[in-house]
Amino acid sequence: MPMRLATIDADYFADERDADLQVVGTPAPRADARGHVMGQTQYFEDVHYPGMTHLKMHRSTRHHALIRGVDTAPALEVPGVLRVLTWRDVPNNWYTILRLIGVEPDDEPVLAEDRVLYMGEPICAVVAETEAAAREGASRIRVDYEELPAVFDVEEALRPETIVVNPRHGHNYFTYEGHNCRRIRFGDIEKGFAEADQIFEFTYQSSPIEHAPLETTGCIVKPEADGRLKIHSDTQACYFTLDNTALTLGIPFNRLRVIGGTVGGGFGGKVDVMVEPIACIAAQLTNRPVKYVYSRAEEMQVSSPRAAERIIIKDGVTNDGRILARKITLYVDAGAYSRHSPYGTTKAAAHMPGPYTIPNVWVDAYCVYTNRTPSSAMRGFGVTIADFALESQMDRVAKALGIDPLVMRLQNAYRDGDMKAHRKLVEGAALIEVMQRAAELVEHELPAAYRAMSSTDGRGA
Repeated sequence: MPMRLATIDADYFADERDADLQVVGTPAPRADARGHVMGQTQYFEDVHYPGMTHLKMHRSTRHHALIRGVDTAPALEVPGVLRVLTWRDVPNNWYTILRLIGVEPDDEPVLAEDRVLYMGEPICAVVAETEAAAREGASRIRVDYEELPAVFDVEEALRPETIVVNPRHGHNYFTYEGHNCRRIRFGDIEKGFAEADQIFEFTYQSSPIEHAPLETTGCIVKPEADGRLKIHSDTQACYFTLDNTALTLGIPFNRLRVIGGTVGGGFGGKVDVMVEPIACIAAQLTNRPVKYVYSRAEEMQVSSPRAAERIIIKDGVTNDGRILARKITLYVDAGAYSRHSPYGTTKAAAHMPGPYTIPNVWVDAYCVYTNRTPSSAMRGFGVTIADFALESQMDRVAKALGIDPLVMRLQNAYRDGDMKAHRKLVEGAALIEVMQRAAELVEHELPAAYRAMSSTDGRGA
């Protein structure tokens, strides 16, 4: 009997695989397309509960400051305001999103305690009968600040004399295995530069990029009769939401039910657990459903953008275009708190030196804390901006050498069996074939030797 079940399973998966292969290269309708165009798709804001309350946040008006006092009394005087929540109402106020995979320390408060580290940081949550009352109540809260110097540049942040942005770290960088940056050391970088005919060094800079989803970040939380909390959310990461919310509330995971589903644009911007914990606390304290949704201004100002990055690339090359040494210094602007940036920085480091086999590589990738809005995930984060810099570098070096940029890429391209700088063998590269086909499609003539190249002709480890 067990053998028969195994045979059935194998047949089933073989059929599924064959069906998938029949779809490749053919037009196929999206499963959710009809609902979208007919206006039938259900989003979390399509949920309505009787007696639903609204939550709005009073946010910092300073980039960096100590909080000397908070006056919530004026908010409570607004008709319809039910509660004003401060950090004292949060059972476990400090967290970091990736704590379940060992990223520490917990460096971000749900609601600010004694200081704010970026413009727009949440300080108090106002719960009211109507959205208008919640917004009015939030606007009436008064905070007494003592301003501190603000740091906005990654290299300035790393200078010894610069003020520490986040006291939980004690310095303005994330620590990787005792080091102040994520490091890659492969070959002998100085030997590689000494053997090079020419050296080129360029700096590349990106700015923070907002995801700008059509649907802003938000959730609705309903207390159930059995003591559980039902969370309707547009999160892209239901388990991040469930786990981190439970840890923040100090309750078992099975006391929460997260209902995700359709996301009206995320692109990585809705993986941070920002709205659900405080909405759950508000629902517990009022014993009523609570709706908390970012305004468009909040989405643009305080939701996590793609991190700004500064990348300095120094290449030692031969006159015929072979790269003998590549040294990269990368600064990722995490903003005030970690969120996903330590992981994104690791991804960036691992992606260096690009899809090229270079015998000598040196990478220092810094995850830096500044007084900017905390950055986080965005489509391919840690790799997208790195690719922009790396491929711009390839074009500039090829132009300086008078070499066809595609030829230069082909002669340095990964091949199966090559060793990457982070010591993983290349498998299934196909990079050379993709470039050859691209050249063909745009009628870019390649020399015969480069048309004959193959990714399977490995150079060995």
